[in-house]
Amino acid sequence: MGERRSGSAGSGPAPCRVIVCRDCCCGSPKVIGVDHAAQTARLRAEVPVRISDCLDVCDQANVIVVQPSAPARAAGARPVWLGLVNDADATEDIIAWVRAGGPGRADMPDILDLYAFTPPRRRTV
Repeated sequence: MGERRSGSAGSGPAPCRVIVCRDCCCGSPKVIGVDHAAQTARLRAEVPVRISDCLDVCDQANVIVVQPSAPARAAGARPVWLGLVNDADATEDIIAWVRAGGPGRADMPDILDLYAFTPPRRRTV
């Protein structure tokens, strides 16, 4: 899995980061009506972002994984996989959650339950 890294351009580091899938299905014209570049730019403007080539869950395109901060992970928090993140409101909900602390530090907004899924084959991210 190749990746390109980017830091946050916001006012300070967020307590966790997101991984955005951008390869064969996610971030491609196969997902119609989504401005993938704008979504990625919006995330990068607010929170730390890593871009992944493919997370192997193409049926859930666009996939975003919210990783807990190191202290939250040490306390038992695990990454949260979000699929079908194809609208600006969902992107804003993810940003707000990450800035509030993300997994293990802040409750996930109820609306994001609609996007959460468990990948069929657990990958380390």
